[in-house]
Amino acid sequence: MLGDYRVVNLAHLNDPDRTSLYPGDPPFTATTVATVAEDGYHLRLLQQGEHTGTHWGAPSHFNADQPGADELDTEDLFLPAVKVDVRARCADPDHAVAVADLLAWEAEHGPIPPECAVVLQTGWEARWGTPAFANADADGRLHQPGFSVAAVEWLLETGKLGRRGALGTDTFGPDVGVDDTFAVSKLLYREHRISLEVLANLDALPPVGAWILVGGTVNRGGSGSPASVYALMPKNG
Repeated sequence: MLGDYRVVNLAHLNDPDRTSLYPGDPPFTATTVATVAEDGYHLRLLQQGEHTGTHWGAPSHFNADQPGADELDTEDLFLPAVKVDVRARCADPDHAVAVADLLAWEAEHGPIPPECAVVLQTGWEARWGTPAFANADADGRLHQPGFSVAAVEWLLETGKLGRRGALGTDTFGPDVGVDDTFAVSKLLYREHRISLEVLANLDALPPVGAWILVGGTVNRGGSGSPASVYALMPKNG
């Protein structure tokens, strides 16, 4: 029963005045088109990219031959979750999580279960809404931690991501910021997996035992969607 679970919001507030935008993404605007005083109801027109704020990415985001948002199964958006806390290593903003990091996590918490969301806590959510979130250098290159290609290959080859699964992070995406080829994202999406990006409130997510439920608008042919992401955790867990 749902009453046996505690629900925690893992999404940032979607706010045109504060949301950190990936460089080059379209502006996020909210325009009032009707008011209660003048029209009897309140309505705004929202304009934003499919990857604005907390969001998820569909396999078609980087691979034209892979499924769009409307072609995923419902089960792809409801997954058991593990949290890998790498904040201590992210004093180096270019840290790439290695297989050794994941093996160390398993030594402490047990095997990563199949068909799960593997979520990185890098500490980046504290930078939200400031230039430090993108952390761009003078040449415009982003400096954010992420997964190494080898770590994602290991998660796939060992079945940790199973027939479905996700990579999650509190940064712009699962790639390290300096990788402008998006090698991790392309690898992940080629395997019909999704990414959960710009997550929040990860202190509340336990290392094991939670499930993640992903919302958002499922648009035909969509490359993803701004999202409500919730963690469901046993109250007695």
